[in-house]
Amino acid sequence: MTETEPRRGARGVRAAAAVSVAGLAVNALGYVVPLLGARILSPGDVGALGTVLALGALVGVVGLGVQTAVAVRRAQAGAVRAGKLTAAVAAIAAGGLVAATPLIATALDLSAWLPPLLGAMMAAVIVGSRWLGEAQGAQRFPALAVGMVLVGLARFGGIILGLSLGAGVVGAVAVGAAVAWMTVPVLRRLIGGTRDGRRADAGPIRDGGLGRAIVAASSANLAMLTISYADLLLARYFLSAADSGTYVVGAVLTKGALWAPAVVTLIALPRLARGNRRTLPVAALVVAACGGVLVLASAFAGELAVRLAGGPAYDGLAGSAWLFALSGALYALVFLFVNARIAAGARRPGLVLWIGALALVVAVAFLRPPTIDGIITVAVITAAVMTVIMGILAARRPGGDPAP
Repeated sequence: MTETEPRRGARGVRAAAAVSVAGLAVNALGYVVPLLGARILSPGDVGALGTVLALGALVGVVGLGVQTAVAVRRAQAGAVRAGKLTAAVAAIAAGGLVAATPLIATALDLSAWLPPLLGAMMAAVIVGSRWLGEAQGAQRFPALAVGMVLVGLARFGGIILGLSLGAGVVGAVAVGAAVAWMTVPVLRRLIGGTRDGRRADAGPIRDGGLGRAIVAASSANLAMLTISYADLLLARYFLSAADSGTYVVGAVLTKGALWAPAVVTLIALPRLARGNRRTLPVAALVVAACGGVLVLASAFAGELAVRLAGGPAYDGLAGSAWLFALSGALYALVFLFVNARIAAGARRPGLVLWIGALALVVAVAFLRPPTIDGIITVAVITAAVMTVIMGILAARRPGGDPAP
């Protein structure tokens, strides 16, 4: 063992801890919004707020696509000038919401002010995501952790402030848009300089094909979001109101097992982009181990897991808790493999997931009768098949020289 290896290991642990804490902070901000809204808004306004958050999550996929594509390009090529392209992507996303305002307002019973205000807020989030990609690709993980919290504040902090001031849904989103744009210059100042003092976007322009990479990464992340949430939507459609509510509680375990090891993928992505042969199997082992612990905990302490997720009223779900956790643990591996495919420059890294989501819908539709256990079993089988296929595709990526 060389002298540098223990130092690298310590830096890796600190990086993982920093990014994990940042992820927890962002998730906490996301949970505060509906909890606060439920306590101070009317039921109708709570529904409008939930719809706005859902629309924001969909548009947020574009931001994640920008972050991933920029991180890959930064890791591979060094300096990348992505400012103008990111601004164009943000403008297109915001413009799409504005253009769709009549349809969205009518179909979802929302104020006509909400789509444009949400578009303004999410445009700032997308622009900020570019800087997260810069930090991630350069493996500046402490800066990435702080940047993640700032982008989380851009998405949720202003809305929380607006709700606390009694501004209502429209006012809260307006405050959210203002706060979101305040974070952009802070992100640029935090991440815009490299360790040697140069600007992050200094140097040669290496953004050829970056637009296609952003589209591919955004599509893949949308496919990941769709297939991992499809069973929840299907449960809402096919099950009774009571059973679908119970399924939501189980899905909390799924999402916990899915996103708990996401920090591994974030840290592994730059090394995957540079063709390190050891990164994918090591990362897969760590993600699988984390998932295994969560599945075993749900199997042997299912009642406790369910009570933590939804309370004692859902104790009847305890026997199926491990299935929900298993679904999330498998999709955590799929998330890693999708990012490996993006790093490898695959043209359609999420195509298999779109096919899998369609297969899941068809399979659940043929259940007679549909039940909680039936839907989650089909979801687990789908997740297992996707894990195997995506793992094989990711492993085909030709390795390069080990990255430092």
